[in-house]
Amino acid sequence: MQATGLTETQAREQLAREGPNELPVSRPRSVLRLLADIAREPMFLLLVACGAIYLVLGNRNDALMLLGFVFVVMGITFVQQRRTERSLEALRDMSSPQALVLREGKTRKVPGRELVCGDIVLLAEGDRVPADMDLLAAANLTVDESMLSGESVPVSKQLTAATDTSAAASPAPVDDKHDEQEAGSDNTDRVFSGTLVTQGTAQGRVVATGERSALGRIGKSLEGLGGEDTPIQNETRKVVKRVAIIGLLLAAGLALAYGVSTGDWLHGLLAGLTLAMAILPEELPVVLTLFLGLGAWRLAREQVLARSIPAVELLGATTVLCVDKTGTLTANRMAVRRLWTPAASYDSAQAADKPLGEDLHEVLEFAVLASHRRAFDPMEAAIGAAGQRLLANTEHLHADWTLVDDYPLSPEMLAMSRVWQSPDLQARMIAAKGAPEAIVDLCHMDATRHAAVATQVALMASAGLRVLGVARASLAAAELPAEQHDFDFEFLGLIALEDPVRPEVPQAIAECKAAGIRVVMITGDHPATASSIARQAGLNTESGPPITGTELATLSEAELDRRLADTHIFCRVQPEQKLRLVQAFRARGEVVAMTGDGVNDAPALKAAHIGVAMGARGTDVAREAAALVLLNDDFTALVTAVRYGRRVFANLRKAIVFVIAVHVPIVGLSILPVLLGWPMLLMPVHILFLQLIIDPACSVVFEAEPLEPDAMRQPPRRPDARLFDRAVLVRGLWQGAGLLALLLGVFALTRAFSGSDEVARALTFSVLVLSNLGLIYANRSWNRPALLVGDTGAPEVPGVPGTSPKLGGLNPTFLWMALATLSLLAIVLAVPAVRALFSFAQPSPQLLLAGCGAALLSLVWFEAVKWGLRPRAGTAA
Repeated sequence: MQATGLTETQAREQLAREGPNELPVSRPRSVLRLLADIAREPMFLLLVACGAIYLVLGNRNDALMLLGFVFVVMGITFVQQRRTERSLEALRDMSSPQALVLREGKTRKVPGRELVCGDIVLLAEGDRVPADMDLLAAANLTVDESMLSGESVPVSKQLTAATDTSAAASPAPVDDKHDEQEAGSDNTDRVFSGTLVTQGTAQGRVVATGERSALGRIGKSLEGLGGEDTPIQNETRKVVKRVAIIGLLLAAGLALAYGVSTGDWLHGLLAGLTLAMAILPEELPVVLTLFLGLGAWRLAREQVLARSIPAVELLGATTVLCVDKTGTLTANRMAVRRLWTPAASYDSAQAADKPLGEDLHEVLEFAVLASHRRAFDPMEAAIGAAGQRLLANTEHLHADWTLVDDYPLSPEMLAMSRVWQSPDLQARMIAAKGAPEAIVDLCHMDATRHAAVATQVALMASAGLRVLGVARASLAAAELPAEQHDFDFEFLGLIALEDPVRPEVPQAIAECKAAGIRVVMITGDHPATASSIARQAGLNTESGPPITGTELATLSEAELDRRLADTHIFCRVQPEQKLRLVQAFRARGEVVAMTGDGVNDAPALKAAHIGVAMGARGTDVAREAAALVLLNDDFTALVTAVRYGRRVFANLRKAIVFVIAVHVPIVGLSILPVLLGWPMLLMPVHILFLQLIIDPACSVVFEAEPLEPDAMRQPPRRPDARLFDRAVLVRGLWQGAGLLALLLGVFALTRAFSGSDEVARALTFSVLVLSNLGLIYANRSWNRPALLVGDTGAPEVPGVPGTSPKLGGLNPTFLWMALATLSLLAIVLAVPAVRALFSFAQPSPQLLLAGCGAALLSLVWFEAVKWGLRPRAGTAA
C-alpha cells in the first residue's frame, strides 16, 4: 500500500491528545523567584539599609521616597530580565530541529515538536532521529546509538520480514509495547529518538514521542542551556568583585572618619553606605548581559542564529574565514550545463530548447539511474530534473525499474553505483557516477582515452563547472560483488553542472579583505573548478597554488604551516582533513570561523573558534556542533555576523568608558566633601536618580549605536583583548577626573556666591546630570568630533545610504533617554516637595544658565580627552 502519511487534521488531533514531541525542560523563573533574585542584589540591599537609617533619623519622607525608588529600579530590572528570558525562549524555538514528514502524500518540513504517532518521517545521512520510529524503508542505513546504548560502533538497520508497512497510511496509537524495546537490543527495524543517522536514507513511522520515547525515559532535563559564561563576563565578574571589596573598605573607613570627627555615627554610616553605592559598579553585569543578548537578537534578525553567546563576543576577533563553496559562495541551485561523450556534446546555454541528441541519451540516462529518486543532494536533484526535461517521452526513463542495492560514496572511492533490476531483463544494470578520475579508474581506461577525458574535464572545470563521470555495467550473476571495482564498467561520458557565485559575494569578500580577514575556500571540488569559482568570487588566487587533499595528506605540519601563509584554496579535501586545516590555522595564532554542513564537518566545527553551520541544507549534527547557524546559507550573512561582533565589542568599550567616567565624580563627591569639611554633597536618593540614567544609557543607548564605517577597514582585534584594558581605563579616568574637578569648582563657587549649601548641591547635581548626557554624546565615536557624527552615529561614507552627516545627529534611543532625563531633572528642581526630598533649593535663572555653561565646558573637556587619546591610524577604536 502506498504510504501517504497522516492528514493535517489527524496530525492536529494526535498532537492535542499526545502533547508536543519534546522533553520536559526547566521552566522559566517564576515572578516571585525573579523578584527574590533581584532583591538579593547588593545595590538593593544597600538602598534598603539607607532607607532604614533615614527612618531611624526620623526622615520618614526621605526614607519612603528612597524605598519608592527601590521599587522603581527593581521594576525596571524585572522588565529587562523578563524580556531577556522571552528572547532566549524565542531563540530556542528558532533552533529547534526540523523533521521532513509525509502528510497527505506530500513532503513538508515541520518542527520536531509537532511530530505525532503515525507520522511518516524521511531520514537522510546526518539527521537526528526526531522520535522513535519503525522503519518502513531503508537503504544502507546505519545509526549511531551511542547516546542511548554506550556502544560507539554504528548499528546497521534494515527491514525484517515481520515489519508491517501497511500501517504507514493510517495513524497509529501510542505503542503500548514500546517500553520493551530499547536501543542496543535486536531492533534492527526500529530507530530511536536522539540517535544519529551516519549513513544511508530511510522512511519510518513514528511510534513514540516526547517522554514516551527511549530518550524521554532516560534523558535529563535541558536546564542550563544557554547559561554559559563568556570570557568577558568572567573578566567583569572579577573586576566587580575587586571594586566591591575596595569600595566596602573605603566606605567603612569613611563612616569611621565621619563618626570620629563629628560624633554623628548614624550620618557617618549613611555617608559610608552612600560611598559604597557610588563605588559599586553593579550595572556592568547588566550591561554585558543585555549587550550580548541584544547582539544575539539582532543577529537572529539578520538570519544568523547564535547558539553560543561567546560566539558573538569572538566574532570581532576573527582573522580567517574557512568557507565551503557550494551554497555558501554559490547559490546552491545546481543545473546541468553540459553533457559530453566521445561522439557528441551539449551545452544548455547554446542549445536553448533544442532536443537532446540521441548520442547523449545514454550518459544522462545512467546519470539519473546513479542518483537517488528522492534526491536530497542539489546535484542529484539537478540531474533528475534534467532527465525529466531532456528525456521526456523516451524509453530512457525507468520508473518501473527496481533498486536492488547501491554502493555509496566513500573516502577510498569517490564514486557511487546503484544496481537496478529491469522487469524485462534478466541481467542487472549498474549505473555509476562520481569524480571523473574515480570513474576512469573503475573503467580501467587506457592512457590515450584517459588523456582525452582529462582534457575535457579540465576544459569544463576551468569554466567553473562541477564535472562528474558516468559509467554503466551489467551483471548476470545472482550474487553482487563486494566492491564497485569488481564490475566491468563501460565509460559513457561526462556531465557538468554549474552553481553560480551569489551576486553579493564578491563585495562581501572585498569587505573581508578590507577588514584584514582572510577568506579561505575549502571544497571537495576539482582544482580547476575551485580556482574558477574563487576568481569569480574575488578570492586571492595568485599568492599560491591550490592545495589538494592528496597533497595535504603528504605535507608535514611544518610544511603545511609554511604553505598556509599564501594558500587560499583547498580542493578535493576530505571532511576529516578540514579538522587538520582548522587546527593548523589555530596553531598559527589565527582566530578561525569555519562553515560546514555535513556529519563529518562536526569535528572541524567544534575545533574552530566559531563553528558556522548551514541552517537550510546543514545536518542536525553540524548545527549541534556549531556556535552560529546561517538560516539562509548566505556568505554575506556571515560577514554581517562579523560586523555585528565588532559592533558589540566596540560599543561595549564605549559603555565601559562611560561607566568609569561617571563613577569617578560620584565617588569623589561622596568622599571629598567629608575630607574638606563640607556638608554631604551626594545622598542615597541622588545615587538612585543617577542609576536611573546610567543603566539605560549603558545597556540601551550605547548598544543601539551602529558600527562606525571605518571599523570594517581595521584589522581584527586580538582574541585576548580585554574590555578593561589600559586604553579604556585611562580614557574613563581622564574624562571622570576632569568632570570631578569641574563639579567641585561649581559647588565651591556656587556656595560662596549664594551662601546656601542646598542651592550649591542642586546646581552641582544638575551639572553632573547634564554632563552625563554630554559623556554619552561625546563617546559615541572616538575618532570623530561629536558635532560631526552623522545620524547613524558614524561619519559619512560615500555611496552608503543614511550616513550623510547631520549636525549632532543622534540615534533615537539617546534622544528619548535625554528627553526623559531632562524631564525628571526639571521635576526635581521645579516641584517644591520633590526638591525638598533631594535637599535642594531652587537655583536662580542666572545660576542655572551658568550651570548649563559648565556642562558645555565638560563636553569640551571630553572632546579634548578624545583628541588626546584618539586611536592611531590602523587601530580599531
